[in-house]
Amino acid sequence: MKAAVYDEAGHPGVLRYRDVADPKAGPDDVVIATAAISIEGGDLINRRSVAPPCPSWIVGYAASGRVVEVGANVSNRKVGDAVTAFNMQGSHAELWAVPANHTWVVPSGVDAASAAAVLISFGTAHHCLFAKSGLRSGETVLIQAAAGGVGLAAVQLAAQAGARVIAIASGERRLEIISSLGADHVIDRASSDVVEAVQQITNGKGADLVIDPVGATLPMSLAATAHEGRLVFVGNAGGGGLSLDLWPAMQSNQTLHGVFMGPLLERHDVRSTIDDLLIALGKGNIQVIIEKTFPLSQARDAHDFAEKAKPLGRIIMTP
Repeated sequence: MKAAVYDEAGHPGVLRYRDVADPKAGPDDVVIATAAISIEGGDLINRRSVAPPCPSWIVGYAASGRVVEVGANVSNRKVGDAVTAFNMQGSHAELWAVPANHTWVVPSGVDAASAAAVLISFGTAHHCLFAKSGLRSGETVLIQAAAGGVGLAAVQLAAQAGARVIAIASGERRLEIISSLGADHVIDRASSDVVEAVQQITNGKGADLVIDPVGATLPMSLAATAHEGRLVFVGNAGGGGLSLDLWPAMQSNQTLHGVFMGPLLERHDVRSTIDDLLIALGKGNIQVIIEKTFPLSQARDAHDFAEKAKPLGRIIMTP
């Protein structure tokens, strides 16, 4: 099969499109013929900074496709099933072996690209908003990086839950689309002081809940959080270290939560949430935004675009 692989960590140019051995299903695995591969933030971080454990290492967290092989112990999947899947590596390939319990059946009518992208973006946003921080109707939610996959998902889910949504992004087109998805207020970070703008919108109170997928913006996010408010930090899209002076948070009785979705996707409640989100996607209740699609053979260009172009939503690759 063909795959996008790398032999050393670095810039997108380290990716090579090569022939590699086809994967085989272990007893608890399925093999998926990928139809759409979602480039996730973790894919970029891993390729950039994590040395591969062996040559021709295949990066990638998320993809959708059809099951072509089923392991001996697997009873809940069959050849031909349309699924979306998560694993810690291997999605950037024509074939992908993953544990069967890392897959979800895709409802009829949901396209492969949306199915690939919804799992991590909406799954993460839902966990941050509800399971981790208990969002309630009427609360004010501030969403950093609202033009990213997790941000766009959080805007939609928070608005549908009855929250007042303040979204941070840049660029007129992006802000218009974010507003159309349910944001009550949009702040252009390129031309506004975010903390000052949030204070004005909330009459000096701050946001009850802040979702921060960036990392580098944590001091700003904390400054915009209300007394006794909650800050959820997830991922590190901004790169660099995650450092924060916690003294102001203690003085304001604020609560900070960290979220890393990888291990959580095996939990029954999280798996059920993903099933519900796929159903919502099929009904048109939520929308996956895809900026651009590349062939897998152009994986280095796709990664370069994802890193430099600051896309709206997700980048997809197709074998």
